[in-house]
Amino acid sequence: MRITLTIILLVLFAESALLQVGGSRTYGFLNLTNSARVASLGGKNITIQDNDLNFIYHNPALLNSKMDQHLVLNYVNYFAGINYGFVSYAFHHDKLGPIAGGLHYVNYGRFTGTDPGGQFTGNFRASEYSLNLSWAYTIDSALTAGATFKQIFSFLESYSSYGIAFDLGANYYNRERQLSVSAVIRNLGVQVTPYYKGGVREPIPFEIMAGVTKKLEYAPFRFSFMLHHLENYNLYAQRASLLGISMQETRNKSTIGKLGAEFLSHVIVAAEFVPSQNFFVNLGYNYLRRQELKIEERVSTVGFSWGFGLKIKRFNVSFGRATYHVAGASSHFSISTDLSSFQNF
Repeated sequence: MRITLTIILLVLFAESALLQVGGSRTYGFLNLTNSARVASLGGKNITIQDNDLNFIYHNPALLNSKMDQHLVLNYVNYFAGINYGFVSYAFHHDKLGPIAGGLHYVNYGRFTGTDPGGQFTGNFRASEYSLNLSWAYTIDSALTAGATFKQIFSFLESYSSYGIAFDLGANYYNRERQLSVSAVIRNLGVQVTPYYKGGVREPIPFEIMAGVTKKLEYAPFRFSFMLHHLENYNLYAQRASLLGISMQETRNKSTIGKLGAEFLSHVIVAAEFVPSQNFFVNLGYNYLRRQELKIEERVSTVGFSWGFGLKIKRFNVSFGRATYHVAGASSHFSISTDLSSFQNF
């Protein structure tokens, strides 16, 4: 009952936020997937409970006292010379409980500037940053709530902008059944300072997610089912319009077909093979990514992702590969450690 009430309150709290579609928001870098493990699980996961600090970026309710002195480093060599990453550190405060701080950044690289006539005006760079502070509160043995406060800085050539946002999450975890259920509101906030004086404040990438993860009792497999962009109940129709799918083709779909396409547009599924605490292999599938970025003549593995991780002495190292388009895929690298393990080294 408590987890149901918490999820309902989170959704109701978000009703006042703007509903948005892709391409109409600023600070889009907030949706980038940092962790190699999360990337291999389809790009988003808000439910896995195994003390991995990387998951706090997606759901602050997963933060717990066992992550005390944990450090994570992530790096992604993205497309067209773009690179980004995330670093985070967690500690346990005797009175406040578990707290984590982090920095999420993206470097867009170096650009050549020209005037309207095409004359060279100099080189410039572009980058964006988010300073995150997360906190979690244990309501009872199974239910946890969490929040992340973000300060957002954007620097694009001579223009700059500042914004603030919150992530609010809840997680129910049944240890006996190895069942985890979560709901998250991400990027609930505002652009405080527009890019130029007198400019209009642009919306930021608000999102509602829900998900469930279940580990099999007698087999080393864990399955995750995520629902993303729940704030947009008309995702399929909007995607069809953006991609230029004809209205006649849309009308030809039966009601069940439309409902099925709409539902699948919100779905991410993933599986983990976890034979031990020191090794895992992942596979994920993001339906929306596949439908948006595939080429009909050559669909290939667009929308699929995979990865693996292993523990080497005091370090957990993982790699993730996500296929966005037949033209290329992104490679993610993550390393984490428990700094307290070095105290007696």
